[in-house]
Amino acid sequence: MKTLVFATSNKHKLTELKAILPDFDIKGLSDIGIIEEIPETGSTLEENAWIKAKYLYDCTGQTSFSEDTGLEVDILGGQPGVHTARYAGEQRNPQDNMAKLLHELVDKSDRYAQFRTVIAMVDDSGVRYFEGLVRGKIALQKSGIEGFGYDPVFIPDGYDRTFADLSGEIKNQISHRARAVQELVDFLKN
Repeated sequence: MKTLVFATSNKHKLTELKAILPDFDIKGLSDIGIIEEIPETGSTLEENAWIKAKYLYDCTGQTSFSEDTGLEVDILGGQPGVHTARYAGEQRNPQDNMAKLLHELVDKSDRYAQFRTVIAMVDDSGVRYFEGLVRGKIALQKSGIEGFGYDPVFIPDGYDRTFADLSGEIKNQISHRARAVQELVDFLKN
């Protein structure tokens, strides 16, 4: 069974990936003894995903992958983008981030946005990227209790409720992360 090292300490993400890729031995950061946070110093989602995956590959010699996700709002020129988690400051507070975003869009009618996930996989042959995105718009106010991050303010195309109002099952079928992971799965299975 081939081992893949995933740059996450999030047990939920790890469990999800293990279920999606049962033919692989998926290991998270704690499984390989890494407890420090890998710095995200890139200026793009691609760079941040690559930095983390390359760090793990260099440490382990095993095929490694990482993901970075950003919310990109059209009228804000793609912001918060790579700064999504730190939009309102280094404290990485989702409530503060959403409040700042809603404040910046208060008088805007163009509220179109997208969530974009980039996965970088590093192995002996180099780096490969897999991308998933979902288009939608930013709600006028927060709604819902499911999910995390900006889910209470993001309404995906084809729906009239936010990600936080939708069940986890629906979100996991249509989300940016699910689409990027599916590209990775398709590649690994071929």
